[in-house]
Amino acid sequence: MLRSLSGLFFCLACAPIWADTVWLNNGDRISGEIILLDGGKLALKTKYAGRVLIDWKDIDTLSSEKPLLVKRGGFDSEHSHSLKAAGKGLVRLGDGEGEGETVPLASIRQMVPPRPLLKDRIWEGNLDAKLDMERNEDRQDEWKLKGDTRVEYGRWRHVLSGQFEKETKNGERTEDNWELEYDLDRFFTRHWFVRGSFDQHNDEFEFFERRRSYGTGPGYRFWDDELGRFDLIAQLTRFQLESDAGDIDFNAYSFEWDFKRLIWGTRFELYSKAQLQVPRIEEVDYVLDSEFGLRYRLNDWARLSLLYELDQLRGLGETSSDKHYLIGVGIGW
Repeated sequence: MLRSLSGLFFCLACAPIWADTVWLNNGDRISGEIILLDGGKLALKTKYAGRVLIDWKDIDTLSSEKPLLVKRGGFDSEHSHSLKAAGKGLVRLGDGEGEGETVPLASIRQMVPPRPLLKDRIWEGNLDAKLDMERNEDRQDEWKLKGDTRVEYGRWRHVLSGQFEKETKNGERTEDNWELEYDLDRFFTRHWFVRGSFDQHNDEFEFFERRRSYGTGPGYRFWDDELGRFDLIAQLTRFQLESDAGDIDFNAYSFEWDFKRLIWGTRFELYSKAQLQVPRIEEVDYVLDSEFGLRYRLNDWARLSLLYELDQLRGLGETSSDKHYLIGVGIGW
């Protein structure tokens, strides 16, 4: 038994470390780990240069010993147990049994390593935290936690976002609120989808302490790949505002965008979200809830973030604005 275990350990220790290999059209060869193929870009993680992006059209062939989800046409994915180098502009998709199928590289539009418990899904998200402590004449502490995550599989996409904010001044609370939003998207084409939304917002220091909204409407996805995304959504929304003095219900037209773009070798991430609501009541002309941010990727999961928030309300001939500048740290996946 001891000899068997020792032999097994020796074999595992001496086994080669599997690495993905990419051959370029100019004859160069790059080894690393395939992270993702989408939008005509292959993201490859290397030991000597970190994550690099390679134009898919500049690749001659490639190989990988790990399983991948390969998308060619439509919304369905096919499982490839491995990739084998083939002729120029070709790759062999291993099926784990025989030789597999040889396909042109030009026919492949996406490759994603499968995730545990999330088979054939794309999962991403961010969580940012900010802490501000002032020790002048007053003792003021403010901290904010803000995050979002999305899971996409086939024609469905789930988006969950939320934030929690708390502020104290000389030991007394001056700000205490939280918000949670869930969106469900159903795609009919690669670009068009319909969205259903639910939003819950609680604030102990506002006149309307609780706000709920339900909305539905069409959306259009301009692009969504490893370099970023851009969505536009229009909805008809029902609002319910609750307070101790009474409740108010009304409808509103809602227009929303969601933008993200990776730049400079995916090290920096520009992102923006905004929602413009036009209530069908005379007292309010519009309500704008927007944010614009920049994240710097320290590594595969750690982020430094800079965020600018602008909340604006126009009604009864007057405009009120609330601006915030946030610097914090966070994680991403």
